[in-house]
Amino acid sequence: MIRKLFTSSLYLDKWLVILRAITGIIIMKYGLEVFSKDHMQGNTAWLKDIHFPLPSFMAYVGKTTELLGGIFLILGLFTRVISILLVINMSVITFIMGNAKILGEETLPFLLLLLFATFFFAGSGQWSLDCLLFKKRDNF
Repeated sequence: MIRKLFTSSLYLDKWLVILRAITGIIIMKYGLEVFSKDHMQGNTAWLKDIHFPLPSFMAYVGKTTELLGGIFLILGLFTRVISILLVINMSVITFIMGNAKILGEETLPFLLLLLFATFFFAGSGQWSLDCLLFKKRDNF
């Protein structure tokens, strides 16, 4: 029992599905702002203020990525591909738009970036649609 406690494989698949689902819900919540005209106008205005290229288009791309990325993470579908897109999204938010203030205002985007990087390297886990759909390919 003690040996199990100090190994790295202790309930990793069970924890990964919980972590993936909760992170997907969190990022999907932020992506739902794509349906709010006021939020999107505020995001576009903010992107204009910092001289971001194509501010309206980029605001919609970012929020749509968050919404769809959250849904796909919850389902565990195309987890690694979605994680790359979300890492890019959070990197832009953290390092370009937020000036890399990871110990200040940009703590949450940076932590989400780390979680998405974790999902890229760890995959979706045993309990996911990725595992169900692509299981046969991995066995040869």
